[in-house]
Amino acid sequence: MTARSFAFVFGALVVMLGGLTSSVLANKEEKYGVDVSFPIHKWEVSTNYPWLPHNSDPANNPTPKQYQDMPIQPLGDVQAAYSSFLDGCRDHYGKKGRACDQTEKDRIGMNLRQPQSMQNYTDVGFKKIRAPEAVFKLIKEFWEKNHLNQSPERWPAGNTYTNHWDAPTYMVSVEDSRLRGGGHKLKKAIWDAARDTIQAWTEEELTECSLYGIRVYNEGAVLASHVDRMPLVSSAIINVAQDVDEPWPIEVYGHDGKATNVTMEPGDMVLYESHSVVHGRPFPLKGRFYANVFIHFEPNGHSLRHEARVESGGDVAEKYRRAVERGAGGHEADHDGMPSYIVAGSPEETKWKREHADGRRSKMNSFATGSTSLAHRAAQGGDVDTLKDVLDKDGELVHAKDKNGWEPLHEGARGGHKEVVELLLANGASINERTNFGDGGTALYYAQEEGHSS
Repeated sequence: MTARSFAFVFGALVVMLGGLTSSVLANKEEKYGVDVSFPIHKWEVSTNYPWLPHNSDPANNPTPKQYQDMPIQPLGDVQAAYSSFLDGCRDHYGKKGRACDQTEKDRIGMNLRQPQSMQNYTDVGFKKIRAPEAVFKLIKEFWEKNHLNQSPERWPAGNTYTNHWDAPTYMVSVEDSRLRGGGHKLKKAIWDAARDTIQAWTEEELTECSLYGIRVYNEGAVLASHVDRMPLVSSAIINVAQDVDEPWPIEVYGHDGKATNVTMEPGDMVLYESHSVVHGRPFPLKGRFYANVFIHFEPNGHSLRHEARVESGGDVAEKYRRAVERGAGGHEADHDGMPSYIVAGSPEETKWKREHADGRRSKMNSFATGSTSLAHRAAQGGDVDTLKDVLDKDGELVHAKDKNGWEPLHEGARGGHKEVVELLLANGASINERTNFGDGGTALYYAQEEGHSS
């Protein structure tokens, strides 16, 4: 099914049920819960329509068992739209189509597990403001110079976070130094300009995590409702530009568990706790395009509140001070090495400790070593094709260092990705380069540590 036909089917279904979706979107104050607009906690959305006898005349019609505890469905036959969405992924990927179901299983699992397991830093979980002038000026100027130089966004097989098989997404990468004004300096400038705003909102000291460019959604696009993978915790969306026939809201589930549809105009900025606030755009985009930039930070465990206390107990500032005195930093001091934003005794703590038996963050976490560039991520994952594309656009990324001095070569060697290592060396990477800006190990050292020396 094409993006246009998907949007048509969804719209037709809504019209049949009285156009209620439009009324919900028109009033962002109207609230509903999970599993109404898109599967969030369950594999199916509600089919408990208001016109069913047990809802329209409850005094004379007991609620059938299958509808008990099912929320009212005011948006029409959303289940048919979701089934079409998932079938589109399966059809597109053919023999690999089972990966679509696995992605959905993982997405729903995270939606169930993470919100109840996370330390929240704000009362509601999201807030819409105008982007600081300094931030938007940087992004807008870059967009105006380079919006015609969009590159197709690569999605792993079976990924269902967008319906990219019907409505491909594109990127204008701020990291691409071949674009006018692009490169690491711009990326760092955007991070630095945005940090103060998000820190003031969360009252937490933040470390940059992810900022890879401007994503361009096209007609019919859908973004599945999800929470972000850690350590993407304190985040912001800035709408850069749009050409739409009607608003395309971001649907966010605040800490009260209710959905709010937030509309945006260019220059608007939505702050959100992306690790615990379910967010998405489940209603197909009606228009030509919608361009956003996503800026992500991680709390380092140092609260900016006066005598602040986290849910697990204790003065955060004092913990941070003691950690620094003994040579540890930020969240590495809390919860026996577990990040401070994971609540003690929660399902996520159980999962984290199972995956980090030594009390240290996983070496294979993209952000454990500070990796933020696409070259680092491609090298770490053994994705030779993407790495070739990245280096073709900007050969200097072969020498890019993350905040801990790791280059893509170190990531590739540690992962045992022979083709990645060969590609990086052929493009000028130094086999003798050390991490930690000269004080750490070489690529060979990390390969040997992981048993990849042969």
